[in-house]
Amino acid sequence: MDIQQVGVLGCGLMGAGIAEVCAAAGYDVLVREVSDELWERGRARIEKSLEKQVGKGLLSPNDKASVLGRIHGVMELGKLEGCDLVIEAIVENIDDKRQVFVALNEHLKSSAILASNTSSLTITQLAMTSGRPDRFIGLHFFNPVPRMQLVEVVRTLVSSSEVVEQGMEFVRSLGKEPVECRDNSGFIVNRLLVPYMLDAIRAHEEGVGSIEDIDKAMQLGCGYPMGPFTLLDFVGLDTTLYIADIMFDEYREKRFAPPPLLKQMVQAGRLGRKSGRGFYSYDKK
Repeated sequence: MDIQQVGVLGCGLMGAGIAEVCAAAGYDVLVREVSDELWERGRARIEKSLEKQVGKGLLSPNDKASVLGRIHGVMELGKLEGCDLVIEAIVENIDDKRQVFVALNEHLKSSAILASNTSSLTITQLAMTSGRPDRFIGLHFFNPVPRMQLVEVVRTLVSSSEVVEQGMEFVRSLGKEPVECRDNSGFIVNRLLVPYMLDAIRAHEEGVGSIEDIDKAMQLGCGYPMGPFTLLDFVGLDTTLYIADIMFDEYREKRFAPPPLLKQMVQAGRLGRKSGRGFYSYDKK
């Protein structure tokens, strides 16, 4: 099947980025949001991202207009009936995701492929409620989507090999690099990354080093672009805690268990960059 029209469920941070890169690759994109207000907010996010690229000379004003012209907002799931691929990027809540997939299946053509951008939930538990588990895969993009080159393509026990290959080819058509991975909580990147960030918190709790020195050590000693605490603030401490809880529930291993300090930071509202304070302060004043 030749993918021509792509549907995106949700136009938040990830959904907007996915819609942008799909439209930039020449696909006709339908973005489904639950209200006009949320759609307009998402569209403004896409336009701002494209404008930054124009300012850097990476995109011409005409190309920006063309990309925006290929993105259309819709409120009704039925409007996605002509899509060849639909990528879900709504809130990280299993019940909400299951509900939208059940409703969506009634409107899509039988050849359509479904995908989820979830970063922590297993794809199988979503696929089995979709009505087409053999045509369901994971497509895990990374933030910020326009800049990050990796996409994890997740195969379940029941995914069609043909559909997985179509997913790989679709990712390549976006100018990104796919890696195929088996369905498990965290996939490849988060399974390795989350324990690393959690262990950095434990190291600080145990007095191994200061926040600043641990960050500096991992940057200068390992060549990482940012240290674990800077990364935690960027990802969001609440997001990290949520993912860690899910992974610990599945694996029951200490390395996935959220440290007390992480829980306390979230309880105190120190969520990282988005709240203005996490392990570092981001007070604009």
